[in-house]
Amino acid sequence: MGLRERKKEQTRELIAETARGLFGERGFEAVTVAEIARAADVSTQTVFNYFPTKEDLVYWRLESFEEELLSTIRDRAAGESVLTAFGRFVRAPRGMLGSPDPETRERLAGVTRMIVQSPSLLAREQQIFAGYTADLAELLGADITAQVAANAMMGVHRALVDYTRRRIVEGARAELAGEIRAQADAALALLGRGLGDYGVR
Repeated sequence: MGLRERKKEQTRELIAETARGLFGERGFEAVTVAEIARAADVSTQTVFNYFPTKEDLVYWRLESFEEELLSTIRDRAAGESVLTAFGRFVRAPRGMLGSPDPETRERLAGVTRMIVQSPSLLAREQQIFAGYTADLAELLGADITAQVAANAMMGVHRALVDYTRRRIVEGARAELAGEIRAQADAALALLGRGLGDYGVR
C-alpha cells in the first residue's frame, strides 16, 4: 500500500474498533453512528464513506471471507472437487475463533452476544450470505445444479456459524475449535454421500 491507502485503512480500523467498543458496552441497537463518529473524532459522513450501513461496522471483514472462499474454489487443484476445496476452506480456523489467547476468546464471546441480540445484525448477515451464495453459484456455472450446490455448501457454513454462536453463548471456549471441525466433517460427509437417502422413513 501507498501512504494514502495506509492512512485510509488506519482510519477504517479506528472507526470499526471505536464502534466495536461502544457496541460491546451498550449493545448494537443503542449506539448511533453520530456517537461513533464523535468517539472516533471523525465526521458522521466519514463513517458512512467507509461503512455504507451501520451493520457494516460489524461485518466489514466479511469481504475478505468471500474473496478467500471464491479463490479457494476457483484455484482448486486439478482433480480436486468443489466440495473438497470447500471443505478445506470451511474447516480452517480463522479470525478470533482460531486464537489461543483467552482475552481474544472473551472478546469473541462479547461480539457473539452482541450479534445474537440484534435482529438488524442477523438480518444483514443473511443478506450478506445470500449474496455470497449467488456469487458462488455464478462461479460454479449459474445453472440449477450450480445453485443447488452453492446453497448446500453455504448452508453448511451457516449451520456451523449458528452452532458456533450457540456454543459460545453456552460458555464453550478452548474446546470449541475441535467441536466445530467435527460438526463440519459430519455435514460435509452428508453432502459427499448425497441426499438421496436422507430422511427416508
